[in-house]
Amino acid sequence: MLPNQSKKLNHLMLCLLSLTLIACTTAQEKKDANAADIYLQLGIRYLSMNKLEIAKENLERALKNDSDNAQAHNALAVLYERLNQFPEAKDQYESALKLTPDDLGVQNNFGRFLCDHGEAQKGMELLDQAATNPLNEKPWLALTNAGRCQLTMGQPQKGKAYFKQALQVNESYAPALLEMQKISYQNAEYWPAKHYLQKYLSVADHTPESLWFAIHTERALGNNELANEYQNLLLEKFPLSNEAKKFGSAPR
Repeated sequence: MLPNQSKKLNHLMLCLLSLTLIACTTAQEKKDANAADIYLQLGIRYLSMNKLEIAKENLERALKNDSDNAQAHNALAVLYERLNQFPEAKDQYESALKLTPDDLGVQNNFGRFLCDHGEAQKGMELLDQAATNPLNEKPWLALTNAGRCQLTMGQPQKGKAYFKQALQVNESYAPALLEMQKISYQNAEYWPAKHYLQKYLSVADHTPESLWFAIHTERALGNNELANEYQNLLLEKFPLSNEAKKFGSAPR
């Protein structure tokens, strides 16, 4: 074999080897990404079932296969919140936001988290971004969280405005209806409070809080019999709730 032919052959072999290595790397990355997605879906499913230990195992496996999986970071942050491990939750939210700064779900979740943990101004910035993004198909989620954030900032009127915006785009969104029931009662607007409760009950079930405000709303309207019915329901369905403990064991 001539020297030039030998050099060309060696060069060709090196090129083929490089292509093979690239192909293998790409295939491995694809395999890891697919595994990460499977573990992510499993983690989210177990998280929705409140099986937190199994959810955590799967979400950590997702990140082991793909450390840049923003949705896995986001889901793990939610899990840490439920475990009351707030520094860890914040770290995961920050990782998710860094990887996907325009992700509406991450903006909404992290914004809510910041509002709940003493960083309301930063939280509002993220929530407003999510709420005003024209690509957001569910702006009522961020709007309701923004309203709650305003309440923590001592701005009930601004909070009310956000809740009303949420209901303008989704008139059946239960959390916003519940907030409007509460605000209406606190403003001595008892008939609107009753109205919001009725709309809430058309799409969701009572909570201890909804019953608490229903009781006091009906008493304010002079409907003591209905108020007592609500009180009995509170004591029956939620006997261990803080609201029930305030009443003791018998209606007034």
